[in-house]
This record gives sequence, structure tokens and C-alpha cells, in this order.
Amino acid sequence: MFLCLGLPFTLLEAATHHVSPDMANIQTTISNASAGDTVHFTAGHYIVHLKIDRSITLTGETETILDGNDMGDVIRVSAPNVTIHGLQIVNSGHNLTQMNAGIFVDPQANNIIISNNRLDRNAFGIFLDATKGSKILNNRIHGEPSRRSQDRGNGIHMYATTHALVQGNEVWETRDGIYIDTSNHNILDANVLHDLRYGVHYMYSYDNEVTSNHTYNTRTGYALMQSKRLTVLNNVSDNDKNYGMLLNFITHSTIANNRISNAQVGSASAASGSSVMGAEGKAIFIYNSQFNSLHDNQFSNSDIGIHITAGSEDNTVYGNAFIGNRVQVKYVANVLQEWSKDGRGNYWSDYLGWDMDANGIGDKHYEPNDAIDKLLWKYPIARVLMNSPAIQTLRWVQERFPVLRPQGVRDSMPLMLSPFKKEISP
Repeated sequence: MFLCLGLPFTLLEAATHHVSPDMANIQTTISNASAGDTVHFTAGHYIVHLKIDRSITLTGETETILDGNDMGDVIRVSAPNVTIHGLQIVNSGHNLTQMNAGIFVDPQANNIIISNNRLDRNAFGIFLDATKGSKILNNRIHGEPSRRSQDRGNGIHMYATTHALVQGNEVWETRDGIYIDTSNHNILDANVLHDLRYGVHYMYSYDNEVTSNHTYNTRTGYALMQSKRLTVLNNVSDNDKNYGMLLNFITHSTIANNRISNAQVGSASAASGSSVMGAEGKAIFIYNSQFNSLHDNQFSNSDIGIHITAGSEDNTVYGNAFIGNRVQVKYVANVLQEWSKDGRGNYWSDYLGWDMDANGIGDKHYEPNDAIDKLLWKYPIARVLMNSPAIQTLRWVQERFPVLRPQGVRDSMPLMLSPFKKEISP
């Protein structure tokens, strides 16, 4: 006779509990489930505020809608190893101080998986509060467009979150698409973020990766602030207003193989005729950021290709392509910046030099700005004199007497051909 005495209860198969909209108390079913069980929501409309305090899976059908009725959180998770998959989660409360969310994840709820859900008209879509090992995969998160941008929460909000993977999500019409605060060792990969204030917004976060994301129609595609050791690779920003990418107090980071195009001035500045200083759209703006490597990026068709200021020296810049920007470089400082490395500079679509030895490197260095440019930045109204004899005389004088030319950016090894066979558009 085979005896099973002493076998652990964990060998028993996990159960699946089916719930429907007409059940009196769905929370009781969840609270009575065992670790490893699945609670399956049949199609229908549920008015719920669920508390998940055990390691279970929530799933649903195509027409399953969990509705918070504009109050509190729709789902609040306080247990580790929870999976939430295939649900529509809508109408949380809209109290940003209380951080109302479609899904709120408490600090002890590590290793959560939130995948293939549709979140709509919540304050915050998904809020991760000091969790570890979360996976946020392939969700579609839509905000509440009838509210002002500043009155909306973020699509995915990460506070003190570590070792999370945020991948394949689409976020639109929230405040920021993905907001990361004091969160280290996370990966943001292949997300699509549009019609937002900021697509990706980093604050005080270290050792994170931002790879293969796509932003468009935001006010700033990638707002990277007060952070260290970021790896920002293979991202796309197209038609983002004001800034495609912003580096503010960023150090020891790598910005490479990104494609930023069509950064134009925002509508408010455009309505005023762009007369406000600094109102240009910038493909990349670097402010007080040092010891970073920027290479093999493409900055194209923007008001300004790259604007660097406020002590942003000691960065390495090479192998980039600056194509068709109205102003390729805006550099405000008094220190010469050499933008080449190991014999390789950058490609400039307005470079007028030559390559007599056919080695792919221009024989004449490239300096994108001169004293006239700085005069026009300081006094924009002087543009009316751009083609006047006085301006032409000033440019002739500084060409003949280089001592009068201000310090700026110099590329001693300009590339004759773009590193990219063609301009890449999303």
C-alpha cells in the first residue's frame, strides 16, 4: 500500500476560483484563497476595491472590467508573488495626495507581475512603492484627458523601487509616462510613451537602463535629472516639444545610439512668436552634467541640435550625426570643448570642409558657433541684421584674427559621411 503520510501540503494542486459580477462578496473569495491559487473574473462589470494579501493570480476575460467608481484604489497589493493579468482596471479615485491608483503595490509586495492589462481613467495607473523585482509588462495605460496635466497622476510611478523590469507598455494622456524616484537597478525597455508631459522622468536614481523606448508628442521625451550611471541606449524621440532629451545634473552616464528628431518649440511659445529667450526646441539639452559619454546618436531636424550650458564640461562627444538642425550647437561657456575621440569626430550636415586624402575625416576642423551666434543668443532681436554688412564684417574680422573668436565647441575630426545610412524615423 502506498502511503502519502508526511507529504507537504504544497504538493496539492493550486485551485482556480471563478467569480462573477453578481457575487455578493468577491473580496471574501480572495481572502479565502490559498497561496498559488488563481481568481478568475468572468466577463462583466465589477465595482470593486480589492485588497490582495496573499500570493495569488488575478485573471479575467476580454470584457472583464474592474471599476473603482472614482474612489480609492481599484486593486491594492500587499503580498509578494502576485500576478495580475488580462484585466481592464478603470476609475480609481483622483486624490493625488493619497496616491489613488488603478493598481497600488505596497513595499512588502515583491516580485509582482502586472501584465497585459488595460488601465484607464485612473489617477496613477500603476504605483510601485519600494518594491523589489517587479515586472510590468505589455500593459496599456491611459489617463484622464479631461483633467489638466498637472492634476493627473503618472502612468507608471516607481518610488524606491529596485530590480524592476518595465517593458512593452504603452502610456498616454497621463502626467508623465514613467516616473522614477530614488529607484536603482531598474530596466525600462521597449515602452511607447506619447501625449504626455514627460515620457520618461528620472529623479535621484542610480544604475538604471533606458533602452529601445519610443516617445512622441510629449513636452519632453526623456527628462533625466539628478541621477548617476544611467545607460540610455537605442531610444527614439520624435516630434517632442521643447526637449527630445534633457540631462539635468546627470553624471557618469552613457547616452548612445538614440534617434532624436523634430524637437520643436512648444505651442505656448510658438503662439507668442518664439520671442522668449530659450524657447527653441532642443533635440538634447545638457545642463550642469559632467563625465558622460554621448556617442553614435542622431539629432536631426530640430530648432537646436544640442544645447550645452551651466558647467557641462568634461563630457565625451563623438560619432554623433547632427542633421538639418536650424542651429546645430548652442554652447554657452568660456572653455574650449573638443568633440572627437580616438580620431573620430561627429557628422555635421552643414560642414563645408573637404577630404583630400579620402580617409573619411574632414581636413578642416568644424566650429559650429562664433561670436555672432553668441550675440544673437543674447540679443535675439539682432537677427534682423543677420545679412547686413556689419555682421559680415564682424565674421570676416574674427576669421582673420582668431584671437577675437570666443571659446566654444571644436570638432577636429569631423566625419564626411553620416554614421547612419539614412535618417531613421519612427
